[in-house]
Amino acid sequence: MNTTAQAPLTGLRVIDLATLFAGPLSATMLGDFGAEVIKVEHPRKPDPSRGHGPAKDGVGLWWKLLGRNKRNLTLDLSSPGGRDILLRLAAGTDVIIENFRPGTLERWGLGWAELHAVNPRLVLARVTGFGQFGPYAHRPGFGTLAEAMSGFAAITGEPDGPPTLPPFGLADSIAALATAYAVMAALAGRDRTGEGQVVDMAIIEPILTVLGPQPVWYDQLGYVQPRTGNRSRNNAPRNTYRTSDGHWVAVSTSAQSVAERVMRLVGRPELIDEPWFGSGSTRAEHSDELDEAVGDWVARHTREEAVCAFEKAEAAIAPVHGIQDVMEDPQYRALDSVTEVDDPELGPLRMQNVLFRLSATPGAIRWAGRPHGADTDEILTALGLSGQEIAALRAERVL
Repeated sequence: MNTTAQAPLTGLRVIDLATLFAGPLSATMLGDFGAEVIKVEHPRKPDPSRGHGPAKDGVGLWWKLLGRNKRNLTLDLSSPGGRDILLRLAAGTDVIIENFRPGTLERWGLGWAELHAVNPRLVLARVTGFGQFGPYAHRPGFGTLAEAMSGFAAITGEPDGPPTLPPFGLADSIAALATAYAVMAALAGRDRTGEGQVVDMAIIEPILTVLGPQPVWYDQLGYVQPRTGNRSRNNAPRNTYRTSDGHWVAVSTSAQSVAERVMRLVGRPELIDEPWFGSGSTRAEHSDELDEAVGDWVARHTREEAVCAFEKAEAAIAPVHGIQDVMEDPQYRALDSVTEVDDPELGPLRMQNVLFRLSATPGAIRWAGRPHGADTDEILTALGLSGQEIAALRAERVL
């Protein structure tokens, strides 16, 4: 495993004040590449992700992923003692990530004015559902609302079915990636100006960006993309197909050359000569015919046979994996996409690896999520507090 000294963000200090899920995940991504991340949780109200989803022996498993590479500090930010400690920490910190409703930090005397005063080089990333201003800024915001408002749910699902939400934190995860990117952009700006700044990240925006050219289509053509299930309005055949052994495979023909190879493979080369076959959008108008051709061929072959035949033909196919398949897939294994981490509480456990591989300064998982407040005394001692002061803060319920 790589040491911290090899990681590109070594020496960067990040304070994670956020919960559920975009803000904390962005901090995890920074920690994966060497940043020192201090996770601050309320002394009596731990991060809700500790209780989300299944647990083993009373230990939340989602937290093991979300809390990895973070040290844990308990602190009541709404108390005067908690405010003072955070300001002392902020003085030696590069990045603070928070996701309280707009105005909350200001109410506690921890707004941008106070934080910037103690550390002009600080970057403050504010991750909320709707941003720091506008008519919805005061509303509680979650990724589900972004998935609904962005247009994602409206185009997801079968044509005659309801709008469909994803069964996982899609908008939060996209916003986490965007926040990590925004923080790095702000830090690059600081390198030139010497000054930190505020990142205003609204969860409703990054998912809108990844939906592609829909605003441009509507603006210029009045075009509204309908729900098409697994099909695409931009190319065909593009769908999932059931194999003879009861599995499913997904086929994509975004490239014209691939579409032609698929038709030859499934024994329908005459379709290539049709006038409408020459572009993805016109092929999509004949999805029924193309799906029937591919579906009939796939239905006569096992999953392994279909994948091997497509690979030999240099056509694009993938098995539709459940998580049990992901864990055993040879490509994921070769990349070590799901890696093993030794955890003091649970022993060896497997989780997603860092997002990408750097050839010279790779990231690493140094530890999985730690217990609530596990590093409080160590962090405060390093800040200069004595044992007596720490005990007094505990007595005041600040810690």
